[in-house]
Amino acid sequence: MRRDPKREALRWLAQAERELKDAINVMKTESYYLTLFLCQQSAEKALKGFIYMNEEEPIMTHSVSSLIKIATGLDKDFVSVREAKRLDDYYILTRYPNGVPEEAPAEYYDDPKEAEKAIEMAKNIVNLVKMKIESQ
Repeated sequence: MRRDPKREALRWLAQAERELKDAINVMKTESYYLTLFLCQQSAEKALKGFIYMNEEEPIMTHSVSSLIKIATGLDKDFVSVREAKRLDDYYILTRYPNGVPEEAPAEYYDDPKEAEKAIEMAKNIVNLVKMKIESQ
């Protein structure tokens, strides 16, 4: 039995909002690598929620860039969040020491401005998806 598309979208959005909130809280601990990863996760889940609301088939990618392209095909307003494709950089590299040179990700990702920018990009996606879901 197929799930209700709006209900499924709301489930994904709820998780995206929680992960964005967690990213903001983790930022306060100066764990920027984890902030960056949580921003990628938040954006990914919000976009999947929007796509599932439009009754698309299950999505097997974790790429924010790919998801933005799919969402833009469904609604041109998603062009406005295109710069968030940069969040893909944080999916693997923030978690594995062999993804960055010579340091652990916790040491390599040490720029609070980078984390703030990631929060802004994730927030823009979450807010857009929320607006789209609420308007249906």
